[in-house]
Parts: sequence; C-alpha cells; structure tokens
Amino acid sequence: MRRLPEVVPLIDQRGYFVLHAPRQVGKTTVLRSLAEQLTASGRYAVLHFSCEAGEVAGDDFAEAQRGILERIRHSAELYLPEELRPPAFPEATDTQLLGKALSTWARTCPRPLVLFFDEIDALRGQSLLSVLRQLREGFTDRPVGFPSSVVLCGLRDVRDYKVASGGREHLGTSSPFNIKVESLTLRNFTRDEVAELYQQHTDDTGQHFLPEAVDRAFYWTQGQPWLVNALARQMVQQLAPDRTQTLTADHVDAAKELLLKRQDTHLDSLAERLREPWVRRILEPMLAGLALGDVPQDDLRFIQDLGLVRMGTTGSVEMANPLYREVILRVLSNTAFASLPPMKSAPPWLRADGRLDMERLIESFVAFWRQHGQPLLGTAPYHEIAPHLVLMAFLHRVANGGGTLEREYAIGTGRMDLCLRYGPDTLAMELKVWRDGEKDPVDEGLAQLDKYLSGLGLDSGWLVVFDRRTGQPPISERTLATRAQTPSGRQVTVLRA
Repeated sequence: MRRLPEVVPLIDQRGYFVLHAPRQVGKTTVLRSLAEQLTASGRYAVLHFSCEAGEVAGDDFAEAQRGILERIRHSAELYLPEELRPPAFPEATDTQLLGKALSTWARTCPRPLVLFFDEIDALRGQSLLSVLRQLREGFTDRPVGFPSSVVLCGLRDVRDYKVASGGREHLGTSSPFNIKVESLTLRNFTRDEVAELYQQHTDDTGQHFLPEAVDRAFYWTQGQPWLVNALARQMVQQLAPDRTQTLTADHVDAAKELLLKRQDTHLDSLAERLREPWVRRILEPMLAGLALGDVPQDDLRFIQDLGLVRMGTTGSVEMANPLYREVILRVLSNTAFASLPPMKSAPPWLRADGRLDMERLIESFVAFWRQHGQPLLGTAPYHEIAPHLVLMAFLHRVANGGGTLEREYAIGTGRMDLCLRYGPDTLAMELKVWRDGEKDPVDEGLAQLDKYLSGLGLDSGWLVVFDRRTGQPPISERTLATRAQTPSGRQVTVLRA
C-alpha cells in the first residue's frame, strides 16, 4: 500500500479515479487488500471485482452489464458481510441495468459504497461506453444514491480505453468519465523493498540473500514485482532448496536463465505483443539503435502502459528492465534458432578442456553465415535487425552448451552490443549496419567497441558489420573476417557480413 499513498485520501474525498499500470505489478493484490482493510475499518463497504465477465459480450451492452452484475453479486457473497451485500437488483431497461442496480445498493447499504472495477479495459465498444456513461450519470447522486467512490483499474488511462474491438480507436478524452479526479499508476518496488521482501523469506526459513543477490535481482527486474518474485521462486525452489544455502548474485543470474527458458505466462504474454504493428513501430528502431522518428503518441503510450518500455532519466525511451530486453530478443530470434541446421558433430568451437576457442568460433560463424545466412534472414520477424537475430540464434547454440548471452542497445546509438560468457571466457561484440547513403561504419565501430571492451576489462572482441546496402554481392561472396586495431591498441576481429 505504500506504493499508492494517494488512494485512501481520494476515497475519503468521494473521488472517482483511475488506477492504471502494466500487468503483473500488483494492482489486483493492492485493491483486494485495500477493500478488505477499509471494510474491516467499519467506515465503508468496499468491493473489488473483475469486469472480464463482460468481455465476451462485445458490443452487446445489456449482456455485458448482466455479466458484471453477476460478478458483483458473486464477489459480494465471498468478501462482504451479509448486511453490506447488494439487495435484489431491480428491473431496468438495457441501457440502465448497471446504474439502477448500483443506485439501489447505495440507498440500502448502511455504509458509503466504494467499488473497484478491475480489468475495466477488458470491455470494448458500446459495452464500455455504456458502463462509463452510467457511472457518469450517477456521479452527482453519490454518496446516498450512488457509490461514494469508484476506481477504474486496468492497463491504461480512461482516455486511452479502446472503443473498437480488436482495433486502435480509443476515447481520446476522459469523457464520458470526465468526473475523474486523478489518474494514478502503481510504481515498481525500490531496491530496499526488494530487500525487504526477500528478508521475509529469510525470517520464515532462515535462508539468506546476500546484498549482492538483492542488487542483482533489482538490476534484472528494476523492481517489476512479478519478476522480483519469479526470480526468488526459481532460486529457493529450483536452485537452492536447501535452506542452509546462502543465495548469491550467481543464483540470481541462473534464475534469470531459467525464467528465459521457461517463458512463464507473464513473459509469454509480453512476447505475443511483439508482432503487433504499434509495438513493432517502437521496438524495431530501438533494437536497431535508430531514432524512433515520427511515431504516433498513442503507440508510445500503449507500449509504456504494457510495461515494455519506460522513459529514461534523460527523456529517451528505453526497455523497462534488462530482463525484458533479454526476453524480447530471445523471442524474436526463436524462429531463426529453430531453423538452424542440425549439428553433425561436437561443437568445433570448444577446446578439449571445454573452453572456447575464439579462432575456431569465428571460423565456424563465417562458414555458417556464408552457407545459411541468406535464407535465415527471411525467418526474422523484424527486418531492420534480421542479421542481428540470425547471429544471436547462432550464439544461442553456443551458449546452450553452458553459457549466457547478454545484449545492450539504445536509441540513436546505431549499434547493438552482445556479450557471450562461457565459463571463464568472455567474448564482447559490437554490431553495426551499413545502410544505403552511409559511410563505412568500421571506424566508428572500432571506437565504440574500444569503450565496450574497456568497460568489460577485455583486450579483444568482434566488430560485426552487416552490409545491408543494395546491389551488394551475395552473402557467400562478401563475408570475410580480418584483424584490426582499436584506437587504444586492442587487437580485434572485424567481420564483414
């Protein structure tokens, strides 16, 4: 509740307001807890319920209202004492089913009535507009003849609620809910709150999280509640079920890899969004390191509301957290990974002692790219980063033997950084694209790679230049690897592909 200190004062002021936040950040948990607390205080009759029952009705607003009212009655029987439950709902016209029912309940309830409409944006079209209009009409009768306070809870602010099923049309204004006094969002956990949550596990079981584990969990998740819990769950149930074992940053990294491989429901639902055109318009240039250009503000708000991106401290758009960054690129490269030719022998890039042979690795990739690069480019869902995704698919095959692959990218940098870790070996790569009308990016790439290697404490790495200019020879003819030197004297491999 400390993440939403404004809610109770707004309820005390009889406010009608909006709470919106991405999925799996704790909205429902907070609202249920608050409803229970306020009802137990004796001051209000507070009910939380979901509007999802009205989703299947589509534009049939009468059926949608009946679904919502049925859900209200069911939730009230579960969570409210008998004297606070709604009476029999009166007969009403199809356009007033909800309004009449709420008015009757408010008049008979011995306390001010407060309702939390969760998943309100599951409604579409005429069903959504009908609910909002009836709330607007009853607003002036509160608290005696209508609910004292109403909270609309969902992914988006009321002005961005869709009014076309499956489409992008939205209200564009708070009307017909222009009575709202606030639009609140639920923030993520702070680093200290992650530590507090993990300490609860320690208090219950005696199993400790080192400060480095808390720091690493916060780095990967940026406090996104579902991810914070999911990482801990993997650590304490899969990686270290022995409660005498202390949890470290390495456990967190291993838990992150388990999550990426499992792609649980929350991560899978985010992945499904990646092919939607309004999501792609934001993500594709971001991943390619390009400027966003003239993208619709509604698209930007939508992808922020989904929780995929956030506004950084410098005012630019960035991924919401490093774990989502990993998920997105791994999902996008899945098709290319599944299309890789089968391995006919042991990996040629591994030495007898199990460590990476960097020379054999570059030779293997050059041979792979010359033979399979062109057809695999067609499997990538994002054209601007198609070669990046094919390279990552190849590197995932390497990492699956016992390593990890991490990625960095940012708007306007014109590059993507990759870091392959395999046991004690680390390979850093800078990826650049040579497009029509641009100069050869090798010099700029060498300078960027120099800084990247310095930050990792490495003396060598790869600079990969994908030539996407028109009229170039086939990939099989133009792919080659050469040696070069960075501005500070580091010896690196330049791969032109």
